[in-house]
Amino acid sequence: MICFPNCKINLGLSVINKRTDGFHNIETILYPVQLFETLEIIKASDNKFSFQTSGLTIKGNIDNNLCLKAYEILTADFDLPPVKIHLHKNIPIGAGLGGGSADAAFMIKLLNDLFKLFLSSDKMKYYARQLGSDCVFFIDNKAVFAFEKGDLFEQINLNLNNYFIAIVKPEIHINTSKAYSGIKPVKKEKSIKKIIELPVNEWKFNLFNDFEEPIFKTHPEIKNIKEKLYDSGAVYAAMSGSGSAVFGIFEHHINIKGTFQNCFIWQGELFRCSF
Repeated sequence: MICFPNCKINLGLSVINKRTDGFHNIETILYPVQLFETLEIIKASDNKFSFQTSGLTIKGNIDNNLCLKAYEILTADFDLPPVKIHLHKNIPIGAGLGGGSADAAFMIKLLNDLFKLFLSSDKMKYYARQLGSDCVFFIDNKAVFAFEKGDLFEQINLNLNNYFIAIVKPEIHINTSKAYSGIKPVKKEKSIKKIIELPVNEWKFNLFNDFEEPIFKTHPEIKNIKEKLYDSGAVYAAMSGSGSAVFGIFEHHINIKGTFQNCFIWQGELFRCSF
């Protein structure tokens, strides 16, 4: 069986306060985007488990890959037989786009289908939550207002049909823990859930990502990408999550590939529906 995990962007991100468990309470809007990976699993006819990757290089210990961890947590409860997994990586790592989280969530959904586990959406979210906050989002894969640790959701009516998006990621990896260390949490006067109701062309002056200010100080080249996206006609531009990818939302089809050097670039349409 085969599926196509997609990425997400954060429309605004407020760090509200630090929790007693060491995590932070946040507010953000998560929105699915059609930048896809390819994930395939088949039953292992030789009874030998295998995991292979292609596409973008996945650095670090492969045993820590969230696809493997998703398989492991389901195997613990359902004693699944060995499988062969192939992940073709297209979503940049360390970009704030949730590629690894998407892979894990889609792995859970794929295993559910392949082995007819008949897991409900809530049960799949239960397993996804053990792997990371963003993982839960990709089970339903619809635009949501995310709060607390970023793993509790409220459905929102956000329609970005007819808008276009460009994603630019420089060769910079942002460590999430270090990014949080530069934040001074503060509860905002107005919730992102209300700000997102404004017209898109007003987001520039009202919808902010708290990670941008400290990260722009240490990586001015990321700030420069945001400014260039506005110069190219974006009605809204922001860093996604804790970076380092920056996206721009446009009212028309654009081609910015000649604007940025030594960067990953992806362009496409935005849609309302889930994938």
